[in-house]
Amino acid sequence: MSQRDVKNRISSVKNIQKITRAMEMVAAARLRRAEQRIEHLRPYAEAIRRMTRTAAGAAENIPHLPILKEHATQESVGLLLVTGDRGLAGAFNSQIIRAGLRAATEYEAAGQKVHFSATGRRGVSSLTFRGRELEGRYVGFTDRPAFADARQIAEDLMVAYVDQKVDRVEIFYNGYISPLSQVVRRETLLPLQQASILGDDDLDVVEDASDSATVNHARSLVEYEPDPEEILKRLVPDYVEISVYRALLESTASEHGARMTAMRSASENAGEIIEDLTLEMNRARQAEITQEIMEVVAGAEALT
Repeated sequence: MSQRDVKNRISSVKNIQKITRAMEMVAAARLRRAEQRIEHLRPYAEAIRRMTRTAAGAAENIPHLPILKEHATQESVGLLLVTGDRGLAGAFNSQIIRAGLRAATEYEAAGQKVHFSATGRRGVSSLTFRGRELEGRYVGFTDRPAFADARQIAEDLMVAYVDQKVDRVEIFYNGYISPLSQVVRRETLLPLQQASILGDDDLDVVEDASDSATVNHARSLVEYEPDPEEILKRLVPDYVEISVYRALLESTASEHGARMTAMRSASENAGEIIEDLTLEMNRARQAEITQEIMEVVAGAEALT
């Protein structure tokens, strides 16, 4: 390889490095905003969860709403894969697709039918390429999802469940831990009984209650207007919507973190390539100079 070729390669790699550094900075700025949105959502999501569980505990009979009715059999399952519209984010998209396809294989092996839905162009295109039919395609908002987007997705999933098109709905998304760490989460969204919003967990009305009597006493202090059953009818759809919205925000933050990390790694790799190419160019230049000196010396000896 000549010096000119090496110089051209160095110039190309430097241009790529500039792009990856710019993308890293953009992802870092977007990540900070996404983290703020998650922090702002958490108190509201926890309040909705707590209110739903409290109303369910106060209701004498859980209302026989179609959305609350658990199907007798589970012959079909709906899987929602939350991916991004763009790539260049490491394994961010591929690990969600792999997890969803793995779950689909398990259900199909058990004789159950799988209905796929996906957010993000990467998930839609990957599932379509693999010959999977999609019940829902939601694209164009993964960089900054709005609550209206989550509401549309939640409504479609609830309608499919109420119409008994699916007997179970699961959601796969990247849970945000840190810019360097994202974990694939698989959660049951419907039926709600299996989603644990009516069960016991650490989000209780009285977190420091030492026994069930104390908890029941705290619940008895709440007066409902209208009755708990009517409130529960209104809260359940809100809870499904806020669950989808939380997953979208977690996925967005995870995508920006994964892209920032991937672009930083790419910039560092480009720097190493530039160093290796520069060393190669210096060696080639030194070899050319040595060759010229030897030719001059040989010519001088021929004249003597």
